[in-house]
Amino acid sequence: MSSIYVFPGQGAQSVGMGKDLYENNAAARTVFDEMDAALGEKLSDIIFNGPIETLTLTANVQPAILATSIAMFRAGNFPKPDYVAGHSLGEYTALCAAGAISLTDAIKLVRLRGESMQNAVPAGQGAMAVILGIDFEDLKKVCEKAESETGGVCDIANDNCPGQIVISGANNAIERAMELAKETGARRAMKLALSVPPHSRLMGPVVDIMKKALDAVEFKTPIVPIISNKTCTPLTDVNEIKDALLYQITHGVRWRESIIEMVNLGIDDLTEIGPGEALIGMVKRTTDKINAHK
Repeated sequence: MSSIYVFPGQGAQSVGMGKDLYENNAAARTVFDEMDAALGEKLSDIIFNGPIETLTLTANVQPAILATSIAMFRAGNFPKPDYVAGHSLGEYTALCAAGAISLTDAIKLVRLRGESMQNAVPAGQGAMAVILGIDFEDLKKVCEKAESETGGVCDIANDNCPGQIVISGANNAIERAMELAKETGARRAMKLALSVPPHSRLMGPVVDIMKKALDAVEFKTPIVPIISNKTCTPLTDVNEIKDALLYQITHGVRWRESIIEMVNLGIDDLTEIGPGEALIGMVKRTTDKINAHK
């Protein structure tokens, strides 16, 4: 039996997440206090009490989800797994859980990542949309056509599971891709409620900023391998891990392929640690060979 812990990315947030743990568990309370100290502000107050509009700002939600996930991890006293993985932002959480980076460094890195992503594209110019009921290759052609017709960037951001793919890029190109996807047979095409287009080429300016920040942080070899969003294979080499973190800024999260690799590695038990249960759903829609649970 082989096990993996997986950690969610942006979109898992809700006001009040982790509040009970903060009030009732010393290990979790320490995590939120360390987050507030690292940021020099009471982000915990926004996490616990809202408003949701402030929490969902990219610069806030990334450290918020990371801290909540690590609080749940430490409060749960989980045994050592065989592997870890994270969806997008969740890779930083996974690396923190695996001892590769300190909590303070992880919090500062994802705050910078969120701020840089917010600043990279003016509000209203970027967009994301989830496309349901179309396969990867067909959607790739749709994105290429939308780009050629509009001149705007249109990239696949998250290949989550069969029939659920997220696209990201320039607003006009995303809107055209949504129309084309429906014409191609997609069941639904829905815009997501954010104007930052992560995992697209529009995030190019973020790469240099994050490279300097990652190089300034002490990385250790993780105690277990991390299955990378870039390679879909287990990584332990620090330089390869840093490279993968930079790569995912402008490239898509290969989650469906990562799940297939988990099966190939003999992983049969998956625990999602963090707010929400989105990753469990993705695993169940991809394979019946993994027992996925909270």
